[in-house]
Amino acid sequence: MQIIDGKKISAEIKLEIAEEVKQILTKSGKRPHLTAILIGNDGASETYVAHKVKACEQVGFESTLIRYDYTISEEDLLDKIRQINKDDNIDGLIVQLPVPEHISEQKIIETIAPEKDVDGFHPVNVGRMTIGLPAYVSATPNGILELFKRYKIDTEGKHCVVVGRSNIVGKPMSILMSQKDYPGNATVTVCHSRTKNIGEICKQADILIVALGKPGFIKADMVKEGAVVIDVGTSRIKSDKTKSGWKLKGDVDFEQVAPKCSYITPVPGGVGPMTIVSLLKNTLKSAKKEI
Repeated sequence: MQIIDGKKISAEIKLEIAEEVKQILTKSGKRPHLTAILIGNDGASETYVAHKVKACEQVGFESTLIRYDYTISEEDLLDKIRQINKDDNIDGLIVQLPVPEHISEQKIIETIAPEKDVDGFHPVNVGRMTIGLPAYVSATPNGILELFKRYKIDTEGKHCVVVGRSNIVGKPMSILMSQKDYPGNATVTVCHSRTKNIGEICKQADILIVALGKPGFIKADMVKEGAVVIDVGTSRIKSDKTKSGWKLKGDVDFEQVAPKCSYITPVPGGVGPMTIVSLLKNTLKSAKKEI
């Protein structure tokens, strides 16, 4: 059993990106620039955005954080997004989700210009990804593909079971794994909350990718010997063993499942660090006008 070390891989990729930024600076004198919008003061969102800003610093990007009170109107927010769309100095724009209930997530996603949509959520980017055209791919699936590449995990002809059907992870992951490419060329089954016999289907997987948001959902009897298990879940659960009183737990019961796997991602330190690196890679692509 080998643990897939997302922390280590993300650190390697950050060094590669920093090197490219140096070359861009030499040629054009302009740093890639990522802008993030944060609404309200949700604890988890604050943490995610802080990580993203710090990662920008580490690779030499310029970053701007725009904060709004949760009372901001939808129209004022959309106006700000349109303004950023027109700003040639900004390469990538992300609005940290979730947003307050009076604001439509879908409207935000559709208002961000596709060429600045480094989260890869815009229908244009999702459509391009689906038919195999160059696109900004959603950060978490992109990070998982990168882990497969770096660990040289064979995906061709394998049975890949994706548990979860969200627009951010499950759906794009299922499409990417079935594409004529590496990583890809897998036979894909998608399971979700309404799937009958979910344990039996998971047990058939050569590659099991779990993005449900249910801590410890996947038990040892749901995983076949030698499977590759990718755990996307990150739930905060109470713990008397940590200073903060909380710890992160994945969707996979790691202690039980790990001994059966050929490869497995831990939580934290597996998929999480790769998500931020994918965002940086998309911003770099945008700065280089690659797509």
